[in-house]
Amino acid sequence: MALTKEKIINSIYNQVGLSKSRSRTVVERLLEIMKQALEGGEDLLISGFGKFVVKHKSARRGRNPKTTEDIQLRARKVMVFKTSGVLRDKINKRSKD
Repeated sequence: MALTKEKIINSIYNQVGLSKSRSRTVVERLLEIMKQALEGGEDLLISGFGKFVVKHKSARRGRNPKTTEDIQLRARKVMVFKTSGVLRDKINKRSKD
């Protein structure tokens, strides 16, 4: 089961005590700020969580797997996410002593 935007809004509503509409506004605005930063080419670093980075991929030669025809893939941007060490350890249930 995935954590959805609606579930995040409900968690804020239940745990923080903001109204449902205010919780929705906060989540929507936060996501908009994140999108604008990434669209502008900025990295997005959330301490203890991870880093989103927009990388540029050059044009390259590819192959259509259905027809085995050679094709030229255009240059594009991709977003990469790298987890923080803290989150990676929690996911793998390692404890720091």
